[in-house]
Amino acid sequence: MKFQGTLSLAKGLEGLGRLTMLAWDAFASLLTLRVAWRDFLYQVYFVGVKSQSVVLITGAFTGMVLGAQTFFQFHKVKMDTATLAVVSVSMCSELGPVLTGLMVAGRVGAAIAAELGTMRVTEQIDALRTLATHPVDYLVVPRLLSLHVALPLLTAESIAIGIGAGYIVGVYLLGIDPSYSWHNMVRYTDVADVLMGMIKALIFGGIVAIVGCYKGLYCGEGAEGVGRATTEAVVYSSITILISNFFLTLGLSQLLEML
Repeated sequence: MKFQGTLSLAKGLEGLGRLTMLAWDAFASLLTLRVAWRDFLYQVYFVGVKSQSVVLITGAFTGMVLGAQTFFQFHKVKMDTATLAVVSVSMCSELGPVLTGLMVAGRVGAAIAAELGTMRVTEQIDALRTLATHPVDYLVVPRLLSLHVALPLLTAESIAIGIGAGYIVGVYLLGIDPSYSWHNMVRYTDVADVLMGMIKALIFGGIVAIVGCYKGLYCGEGAEGVGRATTEAVVYSSITILISNFFLTLGLSQLLEML
């Protein structure tokens, strides 16, 4: 048992080292602008445009249910017009980036792991190396850069549609005064809340890209290995987003207050 535990720890540390080296190579290549721009544009379309329906539905219904639940509690203490302010702050700083990151991880992270895993199993990645093409430059960097570009835009879209949906539910279904509700939202929603959400989205995009590419590039042999890599890419990227969100919230809150 002790030997198996040591072996598992060694494998975990080895995987963490591989992931770190992959992230280092990808960001170093990104700084040198060695990017396949045609692949980058396609990945922006694949990540951004094709993920809009999922993000819009998630943002809209999150704003609706958040607005309804907040109103039900605030109505007990006669604070109805503060409902939209809670929806706005929550969507900007927490729910918008987190839920968008999770949805994109489920859709895009799985697709990246499956695509690169299939290329590894069919030895296409080895063929790239024989052609003197670095797989990180050709495969990882366009996906990393596209997620850095697309995920903040998708998050902004999710935030806007979530606030709009919360406003519609609050004003037209629950009867909240629209003028005071809008005034309180503008008053209590700070620029720091929006900035925090955009920074989180930028970091979450890197997490989804690096974890998905790592699982695809180092997947096991055969169809079973590709399937396992796809599942692990979604699970690990989602868990990493949720864990990092806690530390980002603490760190960014103090940093933005200092600024």
